[in-house]
Amino acid sequence: MLDKYIMLVEDNVDDIELTLRALTKANILNEVIVARDGEEALDYLLSPEKDAGKMKHVMPVVILLDLKLPKVDGLEVLTRLRADERTRYIPVVILTTSKEDQDLLNGYRLGANSYIRKPVDFQQFTEAIKQLGLYWLVLNEPPPRFKKRDYNDNPT
Repeated sequence: MLDKYIMLVEDNVDDIELTLRALTKANILNEVIVARDGEEALDYLLSPEKDAGKMKHVMPVVILLDLKLPKVDGLEVLTRLRADERTRYIPVVILTTSKEDQDLLNGYRLGANSYIRKPVDFQQFTEAIKQLGLYWLVLNEPPPRFKKRDYNDNPT
């Protein structure tokens, strides 16, 4: 369904381009909202306008989150998303080059739904993105309140 949006939180221009190319190659045509640092992602997802019911953005059905971000790092972004009722149940897939076991443990401890280390090989990366898209955009059943474009709707 093309009304399901993906948010990519990534500061590396090459990785943004690679992810967008991999999505296209995997025939995932959903719109991708790109935030280039953690602060931009939080501003988009947790802006005060949303509190007042003045929806200026659509909410993504899945967030692809890098860990090593400027301004606010990925683990802090994840912490703040899980602490807010509006974003608590949006699936977050950590998509990172980090090989640190502590990052892996902290990601899951803070509420990540999945943790994927970015393969260097484009074919492997494309296959990983294809599988992510199939699962999170087609197979996964989101909580009722996130099935509608306006996340402020009451659950059905």
